[in-house]
Amino acid sequence: MNYQIALNFEDGVTRFISASADESVADAAYRQGINIPLDCRDGACGTCKCFAESGQYDLGEEFIEDALTDDEAAEGFVLTCQMRAQSDCVVRVPVGSDVCKTQQASYEAAISRVQALSESTIALSLKGDSLKQLAFLPGQYVNLTVPGSDQSRAYSFSSLQKDGEVSFLIRNVPGGLMSRFLSESAKVGDALSLAGPLGSFYLREIKRPLLMLAGGTGLAPFMAMLEKIAESGTEQPLHLIYGVTSDVDLVELERLEALAQRIPSLTFSACVASPESTYPKKGYVTQHIDAGHLNDGDVDVYLCGPPVMVEAVRNYLQEQGVTPANFYYEKFTPSAD
Repeated sequence: MNYQIALNFEDGVTRFISASADESVADAAYRQGINIPLDCRDGACGTCKCFAESGQYDLGEEFIEDALTDDEAAEGFVLTCQMRAQSDCVVRVPVGSDVCKTQQASYEAAISRVQALSESTIALSLKGDSLKQLAFLPGQYVNLTVPGSDQSRAYSFSSLQKDGEVSFLIRNVPGGLMSRFLSESAKVGDALSLAGPLGSFYLREIKRPLLMLAGGTGLAPFMAMLEKIAESGTEQPLHLIYGVTSDVDLVELERLEALAQRIPSLTFSACVASPESTYPKKGYVTQHIDAGHLNDGDVDVYLCGPPVMVEAVRNYLQEQGVTPANFYYEKFTPSAD
């Protein structure tokens, strides 16, 4: 049986390989053209030491203490020359992708849907045969090349890949290069290039309650995460707080309702910062975090939003005297010409 191994490199590039249960991850990577640093194949040097973020695997008994201590193995460190996957795994490689003689993959696709969900948000879907080979961790992003230019913009997936189709939520930025293309001239069938996947903001193995905080189109990666959770299931409590600036910025609420129906442990709320809002919940995301959501610090916090939001949440947690078990975040700043 073959398993899927996500190799996350230090520079943010992620590559996926397949590995059988009877071959080492290092051998599987080499077989597929990715050279994980390696000085021996005997578990003696420690050169191939990486960190397994999730998944089941067997380390065998052939490595020596100088290469990997028992404490390191207990924490999740592995020697990829000895590691044999027993399930799909995510492995963090502590070097850049160029060192391993690999790079981000490129794909060609065509627009299958482009729709203004509001004055501020555009939904974009791309489809193509090459995308059937695209794998990514929910929460990651790709670079989309703006047609007619040599520039690209980074966007998080707002869906999983299904039948060669992926989706994005894109902020309609006044003067934005991609925004102008999508709002003024884009049509179904137009070609677009993707490069990736990239990013260290992605869904980890769920071991405790999750608090998800989304600002504006920072909702996108959470939609992909929740789709994955709906497929795999979890009994851990999940709570999403989605904050926007004005009423017109609220999108995808029906989709969130549908996901909550599929994930019994999921609750969510939305809030609008503008004092002129008619939405029931007003204010900023931090005003709608309850003590129960923080679970006395035994919680993993995921946050995607503009830099000011990230700093506001950091300050809020400090003020509350709460240190989450894990705090994963991604800042984004919309780009204009």
